[in-house]
Amino acid sequence: MQFKRSDFPQDFIFGAATSSYQIEGHQFGGAGQTHWDSFAATPGNVVRAENGALGCDHYHRFEEDFDLLAAAGFDAYRFSTSWARVLPDGRGTPNQAGLDFYDRLVDAMLERELKPCATLYHWELPQALADQGGWRNRDIAKWFGDYAEIIMGRIGDRVFSAAPINEPWCVGWLSHFLGHHAPGLRDIRATARAMHHVLLAHGTSIEVMRGLGMKNLGGVFNFEWATPVDGSEAARDAAALYDGYYNRFFLDGVFKGRYPENVLQGLGPHLPENYQDDFVTIQQPLDWVGLNYYTRKVIAPNDGPWPSHDEVDGPLPKTQMGWEIYPQGLYDFLKRTQAEYTGDLPLFVTENGMANADVLKDGHVQDTARIDYLNQHVAAAQKAMQEGVPLSGYMVWSLLDNYEWALGYEKRFGLVHVDFETLDRTPKESYSALKIALTS
Repeated sequence: MQFKRSDFPQDFIFGAATSSYQIEGHQFGGAGQTHWDSFAATPGNVVRAENGALGCDHYHRFEEDFDLLAAAGFDAYRFSTSWARVLPDGRGTPNQAGLDFYDRLVDAMLERELKPCATLYHWELPQALADQGGWRNRDIAKWFGDYAEIIMGRIGDRVFSAAPINEPWCVGWLSHFLGHHAPGLRDIRATARAMHHVLLAHGTSIEVMRGLGMKNLGGVFNFEWATPVDGSEAARDAAALYDGYYNRFFLDGVFKGRYPENVLQGLGPHLPENYQDDFVTIQQPLDWVGLNYYTRKVIAPNDGPWPSHDEVDGPLPKTQMGWEIYPQGLYDFLKRTQAEYTGDLPLFVTENGMANADVLKDGHVQDTARIDYLNQHVAAAQKAMQEGVPLSGYMVWSLLDNYEWALGYEKRFGLVHVDFETLDRTPKESYSALKIALTS
């Protein structure tokens, strides 16, 4: 690596991130059915119809995984709790085995001096709630608040930080407008309501966790830089709209109590009646903000229905996901988020990493491309810090190769290679390089 720990402030936090459904093994421990199980069981939705039933079997192997984290010198572990593991039907009687599991998980982190950074929701909605409309149903804010009270009533006294919902854009737009993630809808009205209710649930759960006496509560948002395909006004407007519904919608809601005007031109007629009244809850104060960043998109206008644009192929080198490598975007988002939204509030890069076609050969995985990717993005973060951005931590996605949602187990984001037949873990060269950087 081209950086080392001593290049950063003494209290700067380095971590790695995962999510529950992607690694735990959802078939274990009495977890309930999720809309991802149903989505994956529908032909054509997921590569080879793969699901998270086994994942990386983290449910049984978490001690081994945490040993890898600790040995590499990481300070923190960003994990998520599964709503359907805690409440199999989304409401009602908790699953004691699920609560006990997260108890063991947090204790095992603390035993290794890893800061537990919890996320309450990373996309695995209990199927029983999906059957009642899921994120389209306003009642989900209360359901989510009740879930927050149950899980954080159990582990909230020991976590270092907590955030309600990972990547609201994916929960709202990707899943209800583009249909790429569960529940797989392509419905503008469902999208508008889901995007608003995600923020209402976010604010409701922040209130609940404050009521439990918890501190260090934040929000985690995903970002993609939008680059116009050319210098025309139409291309600039198209990129601004992509930026509006992807990046600004959620931050505007949380920090400004409104939604972007260019987004309201399309979503406004479909938002719930009197939605503006909810901003009092949505704007619950936060202690920090997390940015998940991977890539940019090049946007071209078209003559189709709103939002009337296309993503077009860009010229930059790409990851295994086909995503352009654009570290400038991380710098730009850190600067813009501070300047326009968060001010002195601590920021964290809560996800950054790349999928690479990693091959295990003779017990080794040479992932030089990932080392280069991480170096470029850490350098972009350092530049922002040097210019006054209060960046307090950086977390790599991901610790382990895992279930990459609609792409099944094909795309490998991990610092640690997982053989999905044997479930053997093999640290990659990127893991070894980070270990040297973090322990020097």
